[in-house]
Amino acid sequence: MFKRMAAEALGLSDIGVIVGPADYSKVDADDYLFTEDGEQIFFLIKSKKDEYCFTNLALIHVDGDSAVSSKRSIKRYDYSSNLITSVSIETAGTLDMDIELKFNVNDIKFSIDVKKSFIEQLKDIYKALHTIGKQQRRDAVCRDNALRTLDATASVHKLNIAPGAGSLVSQYGELLEALNTAMLDTHTRRDFSDVFAKYIHN
Repeated sequence: MFKRMAAEALGLSDIGVIVGPADYSKVDADDYLFTEDGEQIFFLIKSKKDEYCFTNLALIHVDGDSAVSSKRSIKRYDYSSNLITSVSIETAGTLDMDIELKFNVNDIKFSIDVKKSFIEQLKDIYKALHTIGKQQRRDAVCRDNALRTLDATASVHKLNIAPGAGSLVSQYGELLEALNTAMLDTHTRRDFSDVFAKYIHN
């Protein structure tokens, strides 16, 4: 505990702060946005060596080797293909100077230390991430149901109770288009602007 307090006092720890919208253009993550596709920052945590940038389309992690190194690794996790789970906040004790935001992206575990004075803002991102994860799980169930429907349709053809072979090609094209729309568009959400707008108040 005393080492931790000493590190904070000397400025050696890696406790993050919440960056306000007015300063988004000053962070490294801003250079890696797909602004051409309407991507924008909704929440950003910055520490001495890392940035955790939550956009409407993805989490962008600017991963630094150390606080004194200029080397950075840019890692992008699009919400459309990366499941968010196990979102939690670990609040600070009486002597602690930070709180932790924890969540998983697929099998990658994130644990971000943030100054405890930003607790209210962390509650906002907690709600947003939890809601995104809930929608992702719902979409996964819907995609699974779409595949089940495809299996049922195939069984109909096997039983020879489907329309004649002459229309099979056109039916196949229509079915494929409907399945692709269901799997890739209707039930694979990419943009969560409305979720962030609802919960983020920084």
